[in-house]
Amino acid sequence: MANLRALVKRRKAVRNIRKITKTMELIATARFKKALDRATEAEAYTRKIAELAADLSKNAGEVSHPLLAVRPVKKALVLVVTSNRGLCGGYNGSILREANAALRRLNTAGTPFDLEVSGKRGMTFFRFQRVPRSREYIHFEDKPSYEQVDEVASRYVDLFISGQVDQVQVVYMKFITAARQVPVAETLLPLSSVATESRRRPTTPTPAATGGEAGAKVEYEFLPEAAGILEELVPAAFKARLFKCFLDAAVSEQIARRVAMKAATENAGDLIKDITRLYNRTRQANITKEISELIGGAEALK
Repeated sequence: MANLRALVKRRKAVRNIRKITKTMELIATARFKKALDRATEAEAYTRKIAELAADLSKNAGEVSHPLLAVRPVKKALVLVVTSNRGLCGGYNGSILREANAALRRLNTAGTPFDLEVSGKRGMTFFRFQRVPRSREYIHFEDKPSYEQVDEVASRYVDLFISGQVDQVQVVYMKFITAARQVPVAETLLPLSSVATESRRRPTTPTPAATGGEAGAKVEYEFLPEAAGILEELVPAAFKARLFKCFLDAAVSEQIARRVAMKAATENAGDLIKDITRLYNRTRQANITKEISELIGGAEALK
């Protein structure tokens, strides 16, 4: 029979854990709301600037930008975005499985690559797997700033333009809705792949799309010149897209942590009920045993 004192201590410990998980759930909910607002604000801007960069490059005649050039992939760069902390369910595991699949594809194709990892969980995983990393980042938290991402993005632009890498992939958790997040490996450079992908997303119908001819070509007039405009617009489109990846990752992490902490709180509640039931059953058995001993002693004295 279980010890009553041990059951009391265990129930108290589980109650304390439930308080912690409930608090973490509330914190994750608040952080999720803030991260969702930032990601929502950046979504429309990121999509339109990618579409605009693609349209301008098509209408610029002979003028183009190096970031739009598609060339044979002699070397790739892969950035894996994970979290610094755990307690978020299968969030990191899903991203790392997708990252392993992307690295296997590169190895199968015989393409050398540099691996960069954001987040302590990803760093620990690849260190255990003995996969070399060229760079590691731990300063991207639940509120990544554009300045932090701009520093990384500018270096990727320089590497791509100089020909040191021919492709840049980002593996992260893509936010679709509050109920659906999908781990993806997206190719951000060359930038033409981003523009194509952004056009496939459903957008709010416009008068031109509903009443006019679908896919009508838009004519642009460049002032002062197309080269100068593309020189500013195309890198900005890439930086905005990379920033959106980090924002999606932040939102998805908080959703995963909220769901995990809610499940932990509910499980702790169920465990408390089971311990309480066992405590009452054990206490009742002890009382019955004591009464039986008293009755037996009284009978023996007769």
